[in-house]
Amino acid sequence: MIEIFQFTFMIRAFAAGAMIGIIAPVIGTFLVVRRLSRLADTLAHVSLAGVAIGLLTRTDPVLSAVLISVLTAIGVERLRGSRKIFGESALALFLWSGMAIAVVIISLARGFNVGLFTFLFGSIATVSPGDLYFIAILGSAVLIMVVVFYKELFFVSFDEELAEVIGIRARFFNLALMIMAAVTISLSMRIVGILLIGALMIIPVITAMQFSRSFRQSLLFSVVLSLLAVMLGLILSYYFDLASGGTIVLISIIIFLIAMMMSRKN
Repeated sequence: MIEIFQFTFMIRAFAAGAMIGIIAPVIGTFLVVRRLSRLADTLAHVSLAGVAIGLLTRTDPVLSAVLISVLTAIGVERLRGSRKIFGESALALFLWSGMAIAVVIISLARGFNVGLFTFLFGSIATVSPGDLYFIAILGSAVLIMVVVFYKELFFVSFDEELAEVIGIRARFFNLALMIMAAVTISLSMRIVGILLIGALMIIPVITAMQFSRSFRQSLLFSVVLSLLAVMLGLILSYYFDLASGGTIVLISIIIFLIAMMMSRKN
């Protein structure tokens, strides 16, 4: 086990994985309660367009993915807030638009390449020092936002109308939640992959809800379960030469199934 920490790229992967393992379920908890679980998949697919733009223009794919995802999050919230289109329809509209744009850009770049596959499925070997600093800075900003505005995000997630009545700017905090979700998804691409990041944001949360008795407990337990899945997934992917994203999500699913069986016995 010790030899795994002799490699600098694995230390970076564990550091980045720990940050992702914390912020993904934290944001995911609010999304599940808000009934916006599909938002994670929508922003993940849209971020693929950002990655494709970055690879085509030879700029930083993570930065372009963050920008595209944040713009999409703002667009989704504005469209949903207008009440002209239902929330799920707005998500579907942006999801397929993002996928279409990504496919067109990928075709312009003459198909898939190794760099794109690392973003699709995650790769522990590709976490650079720059990626780690980027994840640490933006990830810390997301956590600070959640801690500082925990009460507002909590009320908005459970009852938007009540939040407005007691003086909370529901639209602002809905938008803030959307943007934090977009940033979290974009930062997670290197470790989990675009196609699977939604699972890491949601599965530990619904697992924690099987045995937690409050929102705060669900949030804390989901972080513990997410970190467990990420750490075990990185270890197994290293020793058995597996895709890190798929391994992490499979472990999350196994933990969920175990929690389901235990909850039925109780």
